Amino acid sequence: MPIGEISAFLLVLVIVFVFGNLWFHFVETMLQWLKKRFSHHKEPPTWHPLPQDEDNTRDI
Repeated sequence: MPIGEISAFLLVLVIVFVFGNLWFHFVETMLQWLKKRFSHHKEPPTWHPLPQDEDNTRDI
């Protein structure tokens, strides 16, 4: 294969890679924006820690 074909193929791979990264970040940004937009008025879920066991508080 001539060097021109190899470099053209590598250029196509780089373009596909860059386009894929840009598309991924665009979609992730839109999903974050939609999530923030529609869940803005919801309260965060409450988190309750488990009670501490008194049996595990031995001195070693």
